[in-house]
Amino acid sequence: MIEPAKRLQSVEEYYFSQKLREVALLKANGKPIINLGIGSPDLMPPHKVTKALTKSLSFENAHKYQSYQGLPEFREAVSGFYKEHFMVNLSASTEVLPLMGSKEGIMHISMAYLNEGDEVLIPNPGYPTYQSVTKLLGAKPVFFDLNEGSDWLPDLEALEKRDLSKVKLMWINYPNMPTGAQATHKFFNAIVAFAKRNQILVINDNPYSFILNDNPRSILSVNGAKDVCLELNSLSKTFNMAGWRVGMVMGGNEHIQNILKVKSNMDSGMFYGIQKGAIEALRCSNLWYLSLNSVYESRRKLVWKLADALNCSYDNNATGMFVWAKLPPFFKAEEFVETVLKNHHVFVAPGHIFGSNGEGYIRFSLCASEEVIEKAIARIK
Repeated sequence: MIEPAKRLQSVEEYYFSQKLREVALLKANGKPIINLGIGSPDLMPPHKVTKALTKSLSFENAHKYQSYQGLPEFREAVSGFYKEHFMVNLSASTEVLPLMGSKEGIMHISMAYLNEGDEVLIPNPGYPTYQSVTKLLGAKPVFFDLNEGSDWLPDLEALEKRDLSKVKLMWINYPNMPTGAQATHKFFNAIVAFAKRNQILVINDNPYSFILNDNPRSILSVNGAKDVCLELNSLSKTFNMAGWRVGMVMGGNEHIQNILKVKSNMDSGMFYGIQKGAIEALRCSNLWYLSLNSVYESRRKLVWKLADALNCSYDNNATGMFVWAKLPPFFKAEEFVETVLKNHHVFVAPGHIFGSNGEGYIRFSLCASEEVIEKAIARIK
């Protein structure tokens, strides 16, 4: 028996990887499962995106290895996108690095900065990958609380009273997943100052800014943020391109160069056609966002009805493509989810998988048609 690496003892298989096999098996056995657990957009990308991809297939250089740093015009499109929507000036040549999805960026950033024994500040609740990547690299996750009473924002004063001497990185994610909470510009200013005082690299994971949100913000809009902050973004949610695996990391040149040292040893460049499609996506007019959010707004109203039918409460002002709902008193998330799955054949995500502060909550995805959500409501009622 060949023993696996010891690092595998620190992590488990991703919850959704495991759970979706179970859901698939139920479907294979004839159960009419409605999946409202996963944030995988079911809508099509903009037409001009798929058209650009198709057209690019006949280009002379389309099927060759591509630059590790991406096409110059792709980086220019990212720079223009951030200028238009976030009022952030980025050098396309030195402050933008394309990624094969922002999940890749979490690993690359961590590999570029973490040594064994370093500590990483991770939100609770938060995206599970922050913790798993930290553990895989032999670093130590240090959790900070997010809760409803503080609008799902960290208490920086309380954090600063802790021993932060070994902390190298801090992950934040606003607009937040799973809660849908937003960060104010005041908070971004405060956390940049916190990062400078404590010599911590703060990374804002920012793929949800344009879903049911009228005020997209970037942490890089804060003066001096590029010195101590990075921002991840993705085309997965905003442009319905999750399977294309295309994202980007932005920040100061020194940080980008450090990440590139890792990335250039991990892949051989992003497929040309995907980059050409991404360029067109980033150039979409405001009509695209209005159309997209019109669909999600209608779906969210129905999901609120579904939450009501389950006696759950929720924040009507939350953003993003999920509804984070509080369970009735005394219910455990996993037991509740299993009961709904067994009795009604509807799958939603239990909040505890995002951290201990997610216990007592469930998460509904908006990535299903109105017809499907209405069927779920009918089953619950």
